[in-house]
Amino acid sequence: METILKIVFHGDNAANFRPGIESLLHQTHQIVSVSQGLDLSEEKEHFESADVVVGVALNQSMPSPRKMKLLQAPAAGTDSIDRSWLPPQAQLANCFGHENAISEYVMAALLARHVPLSDADQALRQGEWRYFAGRPGALRTELGSQTLGLLGFGHIAKTLAHRAKAFGMHVVVANRSPVQSSDVDQSFRLTDLHAFMAACDCIVVTLPLTDNTRSLVDQKALACMQTDALLVNVGRGAVIDEAALFEALKQQKIGGAIIDTWYQYPSSDTAKCSPSQFDFASLNNVVMTPHMSGWTQGTVQRRRQSIADNINRLSAGQPLLNVVK
Repeated sequence: METILKIVFHGDNAANFRPGIESLLHQTHQIVSVSQGLDLSEEKEHFESADVVVGVALNQSMPSPRKMKLLQAPAAGTDSIDRSWLPPQAQLANCFGHENAISEYVMAALLARHVPLSDADQALRQGEWRYFAGRPGALRTELGSQTLGLLGFGHIAKTLAHRAKAFGMHVVVANRSPVQSSDVDQSFRLTDLHAFMAACDCIVVTLPLTDNTRSLVDQKALACMQTDALLVNVGRGAVIDEAALFEALKQQKIGGAIIDTWYQYPSSDTAKCSPSQFDFASLNNVVMTPHMSGWTQGTVQRRRQSIADNINRLSAGQPLLNVVK
């Protein structure tokens, strides 16, 4: 017999996964949505008495979720969750389902550097045939001739490697543990990070933020990159040292960067903010996007199903999926 649960969706992020969740659940549970600040009437009580909390944050400034059996993060990253604040009986689980979306974002960003459709369009509207076949100086480069470096080899990087091989790219990986994949041409251990950085035309950071990965890509690692190489961050901002990255780009020591994950984010009180203490917006060798790479309808649908699957498993007394060790 399945247990009836109290499920609390906490905050703006979790609210995206609330619509339609009932159709995916095997039982009729009590479902409540609460604000990020938990400052409305009865919200703290709901949070404290929840069996399941769906949310991306937990810390000692928040009420104690003393009855919680599952904290289900509707995202892959759990770096805003203080695990010491989990009650002893609670499990922490996360969701993926974003790897297809992020892979499309990365490939689109890389292709744009080799196939300048927008620039060609704008020029031709002015009568300028900038990339006209046969014109001296109009030759473009090809994505398939490039070496793609993947820092980390989780869900995102594995999907990216497969996409990159379809374009004929040479794929290399740097990872903590050994890598065996038909999509990978060469692999490095993280202890050989500098050699990995030097081997790539483009490096994509896909690592989560942990004590071991914070500022892993520092000034010394950036100095190993080729002067025309590109750095893409779709992992976590702080995996790349903020000051070192800004300086490398400002001094044009590397070819450029595409940055989707940042160092400063909006809050519930401040909707607009700079993504860094440094003026990345003043640099002409950076493409800046607002942590959007994985945010698609498909990602939300897949994660909603993952959330429902774990709730169904918890209710039935079955082992949970994607438990964060």
